[in-house]
Amino acid sequence: MTRARTYTLWRQARRVSQGLFLVLFIYFLLKTSVDAIGAPDALPTISAPVGLFLEADPLLALYTILTTGRLYEGMLWALLILAGTVFIGRFFCGWICPMGTINHLVGSIRAGRPKGRARLDANRYRPYQRWKYYGLAGFFGAAVFGSLQVGWLDPIAFLTRAMSLAVLPAWNTAFQGAADLSGSGIFGFANPIFDGTEWLLQHAVLRAKPVIFQSALIVGLLFAAVLVANRYIARFWCRGLCPLGALLGLFSRFAIFGMQKNHSLCTDCNRCALECQGADDPQPGYTWRQSECHLCLNCVATCPEAGIEFRFFPVQEESRQDVDAGRRAVLTSVGAGFAAIPLMRAETGVTRAADPSLVRPPGSLPEKDFLARCVRCGECMNVCPNNALHPTFLQAGFEGVWSPMLVPRVGYCEPTCVLCGTVCPTGAIDEITEREKAWVHVKGAENDTRPPLRIGTAFYDTGRCLPWAMATECIVCEEWCPTSPKAIYFEQVEVVNRAGEYVTLKRPHVDPQLCVGCGACTYACPIKGQPAIYISSVGETRNPKNSILLKTNQPQKPSAS
Repeated sequence: MTRARTYTLWRQARRVSQGLFLVLFIYFLLKTSVDAIGAPDALPTISAPVGLFLEADPLLALYTILTTGRLYEGMLWALLILAGTVFIGRFFCGWICPMGTINHLVGSIRAGRPKGRARLDANRYRPYQRWKYYGLAGFFGAAVFGSLQVGWLDPIAFLTRAMSLAVLPAWNTAFQGAADLSGSGIFGFANPIFDGTEWLLQHAVLRAKPVIFQSALIVGLLFAAVLVANRYIARFWCRGLCPLGALLGLFSRFAIFGMQKNHSLCTDCNRCALECQGADDPQPGYTWRQSECHLCLNCVATCPEAGIEFRFFPVQEESRQDVDAGRRAVLTSVGAGFAAIPLMRAETGVTRAADPSLVRPPGSLPEKDFLARCVRCGECMNVCPNNALHPTFLQAGFEGVWSPMLVPRVGYCEPTCVLCGTVCPTGAIDEITEREKAWVHVKGAENDTRPPLRIGTAFYDTGRCLPWAMATECIVCEEWCPTSPKAIYFEQVEVVNRAGEYVTLKRPHVDPQLCVGCGACTYACPIKGQPAIYISSVGETRNPKNSILLKTNQPQKPSAS
């Protein structure tokens, strides 16, 4: 078998590997929600390791260790990827990363992409490829200060967030809309097609209950911008922005597997450079940059003269192993990331006068620890069976953008569900049991006297509540309250309505000792617009200082000096 034929087979193996890992990634995303929509009375469960890609992400692993000072379960996979990178280079970028595969696919579409000399120029190494190292350094500075901000650009967190919060909900909405059009008779001729497709997808892809998310448009547009960039510069994200690629580039400089060039065989056809995915200058006569190579093997598979090859312990006279990023610029980036966090915390939000509407999922760590671990991947929002969790915008300050919060007007926290903690890859949401949550009766826990886990407290807006403001009977909130005994109770009163008639009705009240802040009352409130009952983070178990008892929350007088 010729060398060209061998490398062609290796390139095909790489394509198969990319496809399999992309399918596996999407499968885990779908399994994150599909298992949670089974029988209505069944406990939501997850039967697949849906967080595997996030747990195996070396960047998230290392930076979580920095912010928390602790190791966490699942790090072994990340260590294996780092060890493999030290041995053979950035194989994760070229063979596994689903974000890299999607960029690769979009960039490979021939229509509209640069051709000839323009494409050759676009595939040469360019200074913008240093940006990813500066980003890596900036996120490092933030992590040293105790804030995990790398989820903004980490490829696995970015892709999980985009797919969970924008792509899959949009796909579901689009298909449901098309099915509705078919059912209305406008496209009646397509009914058999839609019926058959819907039956197929309903059992594999579609959610039984369509979901929506706050900020989905912004998340979707950012993802679309990344994909469009591939039309001008192949894998622009991977080359210039990806901090995980930068980390693996640093480790790959020690790889013993690399490129060896033989310029005497080269005819300067530049096919290797035209097909290069990493812009690492593979053609003879140029300095090959080992830290930028994705090991896609396109260069050697397309070389007609066998002028380049990959081998262990290569002779690398035309290669460069170090990273092209100035020390001063890197240190400046670290300093910028370090300084950005106290600047963000200079405003209210994290430690003082937090937004009372910021209700975190059950099991969430105290806010500072939470922000030290949350990677904004959206897994908890994707798994939530009631569509109750949504990404924040500024409710948690700039430091907490896209972290999860409860929006009870859209959905409430299911009393029997603890899935958000199960899928959280870094432990920002502690993995609790239904018994520890204790919102409903749990078999075998009859003698357990521990208080339930609370995420907030409900309050009435008496200017909007029907019994309070309009002398009209309404007991919906009490009917939806899941606790036993119910946190909402009634006071029977006699009031005079506008007609001057005496009417007897029940006015609802909240018992803060029993309310757990699930939001079911807010979700069910029949008042349109602003509900008559709302949830505040006051009373949350994770922060004893955020207590409803005023004696523990007396503000301190400012110092006279």
